Amino acid sequence: MNPDFRSRQMLEGHILHTMHFYHPRAIDASGGFYHFFLDDGTVYDAATRHLVSSTRFIFNYAMAYRHFGDDDYQAALRHGVAFLRDVHRDPATGGYAWQLTWQDGAKTVEDGANHCYGLAFVLLAYAHALQAGMTEARAYLDETFELMEQRFWLPEHGLYADVASADWATLDGYRGQNANMHACEAMLAAFEATGEARYLHRAETLAHNITVRQAGLANGMIWEHYKPDWAIDWDYNLHDKSNIFRPWGYQPGHFTEWAKLLLIMERHSRFMAGPSDWLLPRARALYDTALAKAWDGAHGGIHYGFGPHDEICDGDKYFWVQAESFAAAAVLATRTGDDAYWRSYDKIWDYSWTHFVDHEHGAWYRILTPENQKISNEKSPAGKVDYHTMGACYEVLNVLKGAA
Repeated sequence: MNPDFRSRQMLEGHILHTMHFYHPRAIDASGGFYHFFLDDGTVYDAATRHLVSSTRFIFNYAMAYRHFGDDDYQAALRHGVAFLRDVHRDPATGGYAWQLTWQDGAKTVEDGANHCYGLAFVLLAYAHALQAGMTEARAYLDETFELMEQRFWLPEHGLYADVASADWATLDGYRGQNANMHACEAMLAAFEATGEARYLHRAETLAHNITVRQAGLANGMIWEHYKPDWAIDWDYNLHDKSNIFRPWGYQPGHFTEWAKLLLIMERHSRFMAGPSDWLLPRARALYDTALAKAWDGAHGGIHYGFGPHDEICDGDKYFWVQAESFAAAAVLATRTGDDAYWRSYDKIWDYSWTHFVDHEHGAWYRILTPENQKISNEKSPAGKVDYHTMGACYEVLNVLKGAA
């Protein structure tokens, strides 16, 4: 019998079960965290460090410390921020290495390109570090916001560009919604950490320009890829439907993730620069569309991607899509009082509990086939670290607290 997925006890217990998979085995005493884990927790690559994992671990430890108050989590948080500042960050350029090798206390930069997606997670990490009591992180927040402003902000479009060379000399022509979505997430976190309106107003601009303006080019849905003038690029990665950061096709997981972010923003509506009455309708439309087009009625779960003709272009099931979607369902249920969203929440959790959660070792499997079979024993390669699953549980705990 499955547990009550709406209970605080279940959600907190699940977070701790997941944390116990990573902690303390993820900590590299020589610096930072290990990023690659097999299903049983074995580290299968001790040297490679990716900016997305380094920052998501900081989020995980900051949230765990704030919620459970374990001093070991606070120490791990400081350990992670130190690695981000001292190893990923290049003091000469202000940028952060996308990927590096860390061996015997020395780094070799493998990919020094600057990614807006990466800086969004740097900003998010500092915001949560500040929330967890690291007062020095406030200056890091200011610094990162200004860096993004200087290097990636496109005022004529009201959105961020995506990638620049390590020396900032070349700005790539690719434009994408993914980096802007996570920048919006980070700006909301920065506002909640500091109370500074500039962060909320930037989040508001990003959200409106992606979920309303750009979505208006695709019948209200959010395409992932754009040309330098922000016209839709329907052919980008046409034959790469499982690219980790830039897959072709609509991403239903991003629809639901945006739905969650829009309603988090709505909580701060009295501080917004403009009206907020568009947030709930867009959140409902994005969530409802994602579930209508991508829920697998035969095997359960939400497919990874669908094309312009509503065809499923990638039928695999990804852990983060399910997690972001149950979080969005809970936020919508609480906001609207519509019990259909709670039923959707329970359905996604029931599926995930059965197929994705590793009840023996902890954490979630990463990708399943359309028939819900595992595709490998690599539970957490670079970028995963179960930031989505634990973050989703914290958000549900947040709305349950507000509803109590």
